[in-house]
Amino acid sequence: MHRLFVALELPVAVRDVLLAAMGGVAGARWQTDDQLHLTLRFIGEVDRHRAQDIAAALGQVRGVPFTLALGAPGSFDTRGIIDNLWIGVTPQDAIKALNQRIEQALARVGIAPEARAFLPHITLARLNRSAGAIDGFLARVLPATTFEVASFALYESTLGGGGSNYEIVERYRL
Repeated sequence: MHRLFVALELPVAVRDVLLAAMGGVAGARWQTDDQLHLTLRFIGEVDRHRAQDIAAALGQVRGVPFTLALGAPGSFDTRGIIDNLWIGVTPQDAIKALNQRIEQALARVGIAPEARAFLPHITLARLNRSAGAIDGFLARVLPATTFEVASFALYESTLGGGGSNYEIVERYRL
């Protein structure tokens, strides 16, 4: 089985800014440089044949390159307990349009649509129940950082002792 997701690969300069913003929250499990990406669509576990269909369908996605900027920090919670720290991106119209084209391509090969609304973000940390206060993280202002999005990638995730390992299966040019 293959655990797949579609994401933007981030340039080194963007990852450097994000890595510098990490820290200062007790109990946070910060992402490593190799783990930083912007998920466009989590797919989940599929067999080899379905993985090949997905890769082919994503090859049909068309678009034009666009520019994003790192935005404000944020957090997600589950049942009122904060479990994820992230950085948003702006503007969101172009990336949401790319997400929609990816959703349409995946639907053509039988992948059910994502039930949750798409909120473009880059996960920086996962928190456990004993995590410390996040107010300092949420107040951070990152240096103005923009980057061009000219491609996206299909990733495979494997779980390891130190967390998830991500490998690019295929890149797709816009």
